[in-house]
Amino acid sequence: MKVKVSKDICIGCGACQAIAPDVFEIEDDGLACVFGKITEENKDDIIDASENCPTGAIEIEQ
Repeated sequence: MKVKVSKDICIGCGACQAIAPDVFEIEDDGLACVFGKITEENKDDIIDASENCPTGAIEIEQ
């Protein structure tokens, strides 16, 4: 699984960080990024974060 945050779409609301804090963080520019390791244990949280992103900025490739 590959995960990417589209900086052109992200509004930095922090929902992804709240749902999967071990994978997403808000950078100094106010936008989210993927910083953590993607594992089997956090896969469901990543999918949940993607589904709850208000702008659809999180892209997941299986």
